[in-house]
Amino acid sequence: MDVQGLLDDIRESLTPIIGQGEVADYIPGLAGVHQAHFGMAVVMPDGEAYGTGDWEQPFSIQSISKLFTLAIAYAHDGDQLWQRVSREPSGDPFNSLMQLELHDGIPRNPFINSGAIVVADRLLSLGAGGTDVLAFLREESGNPGIELNPAVAASEAEHGHRNAAIANLLASYGNLENGVPEVLEEYFRQCSIEASCRDLATAGGFLTRGGIRADGSRMLTSSEAKRINAIMLTCGTYDAAGEFAYRVGLPAKSGVGGGILAVVPGRCTVCVWSPGLDARGNSLVGTTALDEFTTRTGWSIF
Repeated sequence: MDVQGLLDDIRESLTPIIGQGEVADYIPGLAGVHQAHFGMAVVMPDGEAYGTGDWEQPFSIQSISKLFTLAIAYAHDGDQLWQRVSREPSGDPFNSLMQLELHDGIPRNPFINSGAIVVADRLLSLGAGGTDVLAFLREESGNPGIELNPAVAASEAEHGHRNAAIANLLASYGNLENGVPEVLEEYFRQCSIEASCRDLATAGGFLTRGGIRADGSRMLTSSEAKRINAIMLTCGTYDAAGEFAYRVGLPAKSGVGGGILAVVPGRCTVCVWSPGLDARGNSLVGTTALDEFTTRTGWSIF
């Protein structure tokens, strides 16, 4: 298959809608991103990469970071992690407090804000916080230039009142091991990492390879990699996971920076970036691009 030609063709076919959607202006650090950006990358298990458009331009990965923090925590704790966070779709907004209270301080899954805050807390306890998440992304992508954006982190902290409420509610149920300010700082730092489609698709390759890192070492068992992919499929695109699975048919994790990282187990990893979001907080054009990709290639888990 001519993967490069396919990506260029998908970008060309989407030209009439590139720029549609709304940027996440409730985070001031993201409000100024131009909506006309579009990038898409495909990386094979051996690291061979193809891309189109703005595929090498860094952007704020936001909640895509939750995939990597989950993988690091799961590699340390195994199934013990699930005592503090569940694995079920939320059916509610990603920043819901009501859901957390209804379930006695146990988040529904690690990809909504409450679950990711619990994972960030666990990484702090393990001594593997945001710096090591950043190191992991650098190592797996082969790009030592991946950085945090301090302005975005500060912007999220300044306007993160709901996340602060979530963290305090978690603490009230005894589901935080560290202080609320330290956990929130870690969480905001993780979300403020900037990376390109190429970086993320390459760094996510361990899920394509069944838990094997880029250097050939095993991070997760094949069963653990399968389980993370399953959680991505059912929970990775906020409360639109069912619609995304119906349209795209791949495990994926989205972020309000406009990125979506998707996995075709055993075959490739795909990342797309287009800043305009739909009403559920997922990239509008990015979802369409992934729909086109799986439809044209037949590369889907279904």
